[in-house]
This record gives sequence, C-alpha cells and structure tokens, in this order.
Amino acid sequence: MNHPVLSEKLAWFKENEKPEVVLLIADDPQKMKLLIAWSNTDVSWKDDSLECVSDCENEIWQWLWDHAQYDPKEWQEKSGASPMGFDKRQQFLIGNRLIYPDGTMHSFVQKYLREKVLQLFQATGKVKKAKS
Repeated sequence: MNHPVLSEKLAWFKENEKPEVVLLIADDPQKMKLLIAWSNTDVSWKDDSLECVSDCENEIWQWLWDHAQYDPKEWQEKSGASPMGFDKRQQFLIGNRLIYPDGTMHSFVQKYLREKVLQLFQATGKVKKAKS
C-alpha cells in the first residue's frame, strides 16, 4: 500500500488526529468489532489516476477513500456484524475518520481498544501485572 501521493495526503490526516473521537465508539461494541475487523481486512490502493486536484480537506478525504480497494463483505464477515446497518456503521467510521483507507485506524482509537483488551485480560486474571 505504498504510493507516495496517497501516503503523503493520508499522513496529513494522521498527523492531525484529535483524541475526542474515541468518545464516538466508547460505548458501542458493534463499532468496536468493526474497527478491530478493519485492521484485519485486506486493503490496497487502486491503480488508477492519482492526481488530487483539490485542496479541500473533505474532498481529499473522499479522494483517498475513492482509491482504497477492499471487500466490504469480507470486513463485515470478519467483524461478525449483521448485514443490517453495516453500511451505516461503515460510513460512520469513515466519515468520522476513525479508520483510514490504508487499512489502519485512528491512533487514539487504537490505543483505547488496546486498553480495553488489557482490562478484559486483567479481569480474567490472564495478564500478570508488570513488576515495579
């Protein structure tokens, strides 16, 4: 997924992340499942015209997603989500920039999910506390 123009445009979004977006998924297990599944979904860049003619942030975001190639059905199946409402949740994650068109996710969201997993393991006694 390494294409200089796309990578450069995407880097801007990753460098300008805001932590507040975590609140959008904090109490929504379905969206969390979709986020986790996204990081395990095969994503690549389409090999078509790679010239972005806009400087508008929203148009650049759409342009990046127009060049992302993935199978929504694969993503939906990996998440275990029902097909009903999948499109709406998918658009929510994309529109709020919680996932990126290179197969990664917002770094604050990723940290939040990792903390949730660690809490889960600690609650079940499967993770040993680090020695001080």
